[in-house]
Amino acid sequence: MLLLLAAPAGASGDRLPEPIAAAMRAQNLPPDVVGLWVQRVGDPEPLAQLNAHRPFNPASTMKLATTLAALAELGPTYTWKTTIYATAPVRDGVLKGDLVLRGTGDPGMVSEEHWRMLGALRRTGLQRIEGDVLLDTRFFDLPREDPGAFDGQPLRAYNQPPHALHVNANAVRFHIIPDPVSQQIRIEPDPPLPGLEIVNQLRAVHGSCNGWLQGLHYAVDNSSAPPRVILAGDYPVNCGDNVLLRTAISPESYNRKLFRLHWEQWGGELLGEVRYGAPADSADEAMLLPLLVNESRPLSKLIRVANKWSLNVAARHLALTLAAERNGPPATLEESREAIYQVLAGLGVDVRGMIVDNGSGLSRTARMTPAQLAQVLQAGWESPWRPEFVSSLALAGMDGTLHRRFRNGPETGRMHLKTGHLNQVSAVAGYVRNRSNEDVIVVLLVNYPTAHRGSGRQLQEAVLRWVHNL
Repeated sequence: MLLLLAAPAGASGDRLPEPIAAAMRAQNLPPDVVGLWVQRVGDPEPLAQLNAHRPFNPASTMKLATTLAALAELGPTYTWKTTIYATAPVRDGVLKGDLVLRGTGDPGMVSEEHWRMLGALRRTGLQRIEGDVLLDTRFFDLPREDPGAFDGQPLRAYNQPPHALHVNANAVRFHIIPDPVSQQIRIEPDPPLPGLEIVNQLRAVHGSCNGWLQGLHYAVDNSSAPPRVILAGDYPVNCGDNVLLRTAISPESYNRKLFRLHWEQWGGELLGEVRYGAPADSADEAMLLPLLVNESRPLSKLIRVANKWSLNVAARHLALTLAAERNGPPATLEESREAIYQVLAGLGVDVRGMIVDNGSGLSRTARMTPAQLAQVLQAGWESPWRPEFVSSLALAGMDGTLHRRFRNGPETGRMHLKTGHLNQVSAVAGYVRNRSNEDVIVVLLVNYPTAHRGSGRQLQEAVLRWVHNL
């Protein structure tokens, strides 16, 4: 039986089930800070709604709009191309000129793919580059962005700005490897960028493994040349190996070091420098000789990176790519916003008042109503590429940002959801297969000072379990 409270004053159409209202009261959440939409797929009206047309900060659930727009416009088989040119003919394995790498913002370029790309370049017969390697990033036209501007954490991977030649989203995985016998701790970076010095000041201790990260202090000393990474603090050696994902250097330095590392691993030689640049004019452009086109993984796989693991820079690359494909490169931030609005409107989503900002949800100004987000989910369900869209979302208790939630319960594997979390924001949206084997669209947005400290997540649990039990 569905028990409903009377609609709050001034909230025409609100329908709030008593179990959800009770959960809000238990978490001391006022009704006006919660946005809710619950609707069985195919039903004309929602089962539950609250503040459905009030704009909320959606945090990372904004990625649902970005990824659906990219999928609808570009298609699931779309790929990003990194093209490598020479400014002179290659003769007997020698290039007496420059090599040009032109990026288009491949959101999934990782070390392994970069290494394979340079291996393919070697197989063209090129062995020795006597000029420079030019890194051409003109596909995006973006102002310089401070990665610490959002929350004062410039070394966190989630804060990295877009870059047309990103590799690993400019992050390094620092493998922390303790030896419980000798009480020594090794730190191994992946990739092992040449010249990146690591100062290991970790102390071996024994303690709880749930909070192993809390005792670590990560810093980059930019006063030295090159910069030094410093890892200090206490590490519980009884916890075994762990990985710390952080940025250490600029994308420019990262690309320079990684190119040299992988080119030398393939037996290649480089006499010049790796630097940012492009052909000077149209005449020089016309003289470029294509050597290799490297294609990314398809969009259907890369939206999984953006949604399941909530990779901000991947979502931003999708938005910028959408703009470049609609308007031609270089893509700008404003064009990416307009492109998302236009595609969503074409899918039947009411975009009036919507603010997508950078498309990732890492924003204080992004806004969307629960009804708008429900329309995005409805459009995704009606899309010919529904399987690709739905499978890009985290699976409850099994993978992505939900791999530890609803584990080993009746809800495991029956929810495809996108989560969102910022200071004062908690959000979740997606599809739930309930106990009656009905598919239900769920949107829950909470904007409140305590939302990120547990009250938002507790309300998520209550709402999702209520929907599952319908």
